[in-house]
Amino acid sequence: MKKIVSLLLFCFLFTLSLHAVASDKGISIADWERISAKLAQLNKVDYLSMAKSPIDWLIDNSKYKAKVYAGKDGKSVVISNGLVARVFRIAPNLATIDIVNQMTSESMLRAVSSEGELVIDGKKWALGGLKGQPERGYFKQQWLNEMTAADNSFVVADFEIVDTIHTLKWAKSRWALNKNMPTGKSLVFTMRGVDEVANISVKLHYDIYDNLPVIRKYMEVFNVGEKPVNLDSFKLECLYFTEPESPVEEKDAKNFLLPNIHIESDYHVGPGFTERESDNVEHWVEDKEYTSQTSYKLRTPCTLEVKMDIGPDVEITREQPFASYKVYEMPIDSRDRERRGLFLRRFQLAVAPWTSENPIFMHLTSTNPDVVRRAVDQCAECGYEMIILSFGSRLNMEDVSEANIRRFRELVDYANSKGVEMGGYSLLASRRISNDVDVINPKTGKTGGATFGNSPCLCSDWGEEYFRKIKTFIERTGMKCLEHDGSYPGDVCASTTHTHHKGLNDSQWRQFYKITGFYNWLCENGVYINVPDYYFLNGSTKVGIGYREVNWSLPRDRQLIHTRQINYKCTWERLPSSLWSFVPLVQYHGGGAAATLEPLSEHLYEYKTLMFQNYGAGVQACYRGPRLYDTEETKQTVIEIISWYKHYREILNSDIIHLRQPDARDWDGIMHVNPKLKEKALALLFNPTDVDIKRTIELPLYYTGLEKKAKIREQEGKAKTYKLSRSYCVTVDVVIPANGYTWLVVE
Repeated sequence: MKKIVSLLLFCFLFTLSLHAVASDKGISIADWERISAKLAQLNKVDYLSMAKSPIDWLIDNSKYKAKVYAGKDGKSVVISNGLVARVFRIAPNLATIDIVNQMTSESMLRAVSSEGELVIDGKKWALGGLKGQPERGYFKQQWLNEMTAADNSFVVADFEIVDTIHTLKWAKSRWALNKNMPTGKSLVFTMRGVDEVANISVKLHYDIYDNLPVIRKYMEVFNVGEKPVNLDSFKLECLYFTEPESPVEEKDAKNFLLPNIHIESDYHVGPGFTERESDNVEHWVEDKEYTSQTSYKLRTPCTLEVKMDIGPDVEITREQPFASYKVYEMPIDSRDRERRGLFLRRFQLAVAPWTSENPIFMHLTSTNPDVVRRAVDQCAECGYEMIILSFGSRLNMEDVSEANIRRFRELVDYANSKGVEMGGYSLLASRRISNDVDVINPKTGKTGGATFGNSPCLCSDWGEEYFRKIKTFIERTGMKCLEHDGSYPGDVCASTTHTHHKGLNDSQWRQFYKITGFYNWLCENGVYINVPDYYFLNGSTKVGIGYREVNWSLPRDRQLIHTRQINYKCTWERLPSSLWSFVPLVQYHGGGAAATLEPLSEHLYEYKTLMFQNYGAGVQACYRGPRLYDTEETKQTVIEIISWYKHYREILNSDIIHLRQPDARDWDGIMHVNPKLKEKALALLFNPTDVDIKRTIELPLYYTGLEKKAKIREQEGKAKTYKLSRSYCVTVDVVIPANGYTWLVVE
């Protein structure tokens, strides 16, 4: 009898608990039963006391594997890889309650929010979310049980765990520092709509990477109804971060110190060589409900919103679901510039490994068959791997006539027979086509006023035909590189007559995915992609290092210092392999004979030094001209530098530690490091003065992974053993020749 009473009491209490987490606005009882059964199958974790990362992942990241846990409270799920964790409350509705920087044991959020927002047919809907937090400056765990589902919100219905994460297809057809594709786990929540959006469901994807403190988020929206709906706009993320400082009277929100987390998306529509220049979805905004903040006017930018400036304004039907862009979130454990830069470079190397391809190429200024064949022969003799038919060479990739295809197929075949790949240049956005094709300025209703003055709309019939022609040319000629100049810079288009977009609000979204679909195709088919905008997460492989083109019209001696300056200043946040620089073998933007290297044999010192500086930095420059050498001495010089580069190729493409910036007053230098290689470091030291200098130089070896001793040799000399200091540094005495250089190898 007592057992029966106990069983009935248990059932009664269990039913009450179900109703406690399942209200009319929150998760349903049936959905909660399914979800709680899945939670019971997972390993449990106490997310309030997660362990701090024991090993610096920049030295050894092999132990940090992605996992999915259930919280000990029975109502939460956690994704973690030992470096970063995200904690989700599931009942009464889905909400992120914490992001934990496990490298510092820091809880980064001060308040609970929804998982984003949809605006469908003019009405705003939250993706999950909880309300009722009494204080927004901090969060207490016991408040959760009193909070309720947010109004007008999609409700969590299920979750699943996938043991792989989606990435682009990559052909891996040439040398690369990293050929491993990223791995991890994906936690996918299904959200169901209510009331007038009952036919709409959303899948929220949270990918957590192995070996990297990164979580990626994106969503898919489905319509099972017969009637189309319009997705006017959406927020992919809305997170309430703890502010790192508390100014009282600060007038400009741009001057606030932001939370120490890197936010990056694969939706870059602003022109620029760097992520910071081209990002337009990361918004740090105020939280007016956070009334206890120190800012007198409540202006602290401590809320992260990930959203587009316009659109997408797309129709969703049963046959045509919607997939968003992806956002990557990476907590950082220091504000030291070098360490922060290493985080970003390792992120790029892991998430976009195709950017570690770094073929040795020249920029050929002619398509004359005799000149091309001579260049191919010289490249093969000197160890070059690719020729790019440059702007001004008279290559027209939009000409897909049989005669043009046959002409360049023959040249490509000849290059391939010598082990050299060939590619070419095409201009896209920064030109005028016609009033019917160019983007329409919404302010004037006419063409003009785009980023580069005029630009064709990629969603016009001309745009569709352009991409068809370039694909056809590449496929039929066998070219394996596209230098795509004036790539889509984010211009909107107010035309309502272009075939492939309906108006202003969907024009940016449609054009962006037109060009990124093309870059995805190139990456999958092994075509190397030089693009002067930040498209790395969509398959591009190289971007400009950052320069004003007229600087290559400076006298040769000034270009030596200028080159080292940009190699030093522009490699803090990007891999050197993903950057191109420039060397004007012939005149470029003026400057005359004083600026050019031709005749090469007459300027061999500058030619060799520029090659050593660029290859030593791991940066490929566009050696633009008709030939690589003009005399046997010049030829042997090129062979010497290329052979040296190939011998040290892996370490020269590895992370850069910045030693001393070039100022033309004293020595300058950089050092590559890689704890996974035999050569743990390679330092390049330069002397810009007219006399030999002897210097005692400190080498910071922490990121080599060495702890006690290091063997260091100058060039190919005999190694000497050095003891590391408590700060993992050694001091080395070196003599650097006047206007010359040397290098040190650490093993």
